[in-house]
Amino acid sequence: MSTSEQYKPGYVPSFQPQDSIPGHQHKLDPEPHDIELADGSKYKPAGKLQGKKAFVSGGDSGIGRSVAILFALEGADLSIVHLPEKQKDAEDTVAKIHEYTAGKRTVQLLALDLTKEDNRKKAIDAHIKAFGALDSLILNHGTQKAVESILDLSSELWHHVFDTNIHSFFYLVKAALPHMHKGGTMVFNASVNPFVGHPGLVDYTSTKGAMVAFARALSNQIVGEKGIRVNVVCPGPIWTPLIPATMTEDSQKSFGSKVPMKRPGQPVEVATCFVFLASPDSGYLSGQTMHPNGGSYLG
Repeated sequence: MSTSEQYKPGYVPSFQPQDSIPGHQHKLDPEPHDIELADGSKYKPAGKLQGKKAFVSGGDSGIGRSVAILFALEGADLSIVHLPEKQKDAEDTVAKIHEYTAGKRTVQLLALDLTKEDNRKKAIDAHIKAFGALDSLILNHGTQKAVESILDLSSELWHHVFDTNIHSFFYLVKAALPHMHKGGTMVFNASVNPFVGHPGLVDYTSTKGAMVAFARALSNQIVGEKGIRVNVVCPGPIWTPLIPATMTEDSQKSFGSKVPMKRPGQPVEVATCFVFLASPDSGYLSGQTMHPNGGSYLG
């Protein structure tokens, strides 16, 4: 399928359920766009992150993969954290980075489950050991599972979603902050859902709202004293492996059709926001949210 087809209003990916969460990118048909833009061109780097050392969680697939690729194109070396079962997707990401950068960037893969407290510090320590610096902390990993009624939402799922989506962010920030210096950036991947209140994702929506509040408070604590900026990206419906792995058939068949642009977004359309927020271009932004959501107004 051509790039232009996936960017046309009315386009919806075919129903293709996956039996594991958060899903595998190599099983998607078509695969999401990492660098191909809506006008048919490819992302044009400008050295915005030259020489930087970045940490990207969930960088094996979806939005995280595109973030990792664009950061590498902009000149950053990086650590990519991924679940052990996502090894193929992670290796595919590294292969794409080497292809697009002609092998000029260094990438470290860390197969770690970030719901485990020890693994959060282990991940940051491994990054520092490999690169000696941490300029951008990009926390993108997350999970969800649609449950229509709160009466059917188990305690186990509630705790797992919070452990993945917000508790791990707290521990990763605590481990990373001592290694970061003035000019450093943190960018978190939240969601449109806390601004609209998704009825089938009560737990997920709650964690993403907590993430926005966490970032705002953290920014107010460190941006003046330490000069480290903290911002959040809040995507709308984006075509990633999480969608076929967690959404019902009815939801998938209408995925992205309700936003003004009448199509799902592509990972590259979100990853560009991360590049902006990690670069000096956004030097006067901290504690803010960006909304790549297909035109929905959230005022």
